Amino acid sequence: MTARLERARRLLVRAGAWLDADGDTYVLRLGGDRRARVTLRLTEAGFRALITDPGLRLRHGGGWCARTAVTPPPGPQAGRPGWIEGERTMILSDGRLVRHRANLGESALAWLARRTDPAGRPWLTPVEFAAGERLRAEAELALRGASLTMRWDALPRSGGGSAARAEPPDRAMAAARRVEAALQACAPDSRPMVDRICVRQLGLQSAEVELGLRRRQGRVLLKQGLQALAAHYGLESSRAPISR
Repeated sequence: MTARLERARRLLVRAGAWLDADGDTYVLRLGGDRRARVTLRLTEAGFRALITDPGLRLRHGGGWCARTAVTPPPGPQAGRPGWIEGERTMILSDGRLVRHRANLGESALAWLARRTDPAGRPWLTPVEFAAGERLRAEAELALRGASLTMRWDALPRSGGGSAARAEPPDRAMAAARRVEAALQACAPDSRPMVDRICVRQLGLQSAEVELGLRRRQGRVLLKQGLQALAAHYGLESSRAPISR
């Protein structure tokens, strides 16, 4: 395990190297998308070790890359650093898919992870962020299925015209079951907030309004849900104090 982990650390800091969730394991690729050959496969323990060293951050297009890796973002607009114009698929409460204008440079959770409280402490710990991003990646995989049928109605029953590449139905179904299990691991009061931020990609304020929550109440519930997700995925969550 040590030799494999050290090799993963050496490879991950290369430009273009990234990690992707694949069932109960993680795969390391050196290419630009999921068609690239899998170079290394890691367990949850290996993934946890990489969160600490070299550190992970959200990768454009899904998955994670090393925080120290130098990978210029594709196509930011002049005068708008970090903004990548595009559209995201959003899941409505009735399961329908709609396309809306969005910044493809970061997810809703990544935006929150960059926020700090008045004392300068990050809103989210690295493990909370990694747990939420894993759920987002699983949900995206489930949404690519050509025909999904499941009990959990937060995901659609069809591809709904999404531009994403269709995944084999069995992979999509397996991902949908993992998403459902992950959400069930969250407490009932925090589950809706995790759903809206990590799966439906709503902003924090929009999610609070939709759920009828007070300002800042959503962040407290989100952190509680992300900590439950981290435990579900076997990650060692650092329970930092929540600024109210």
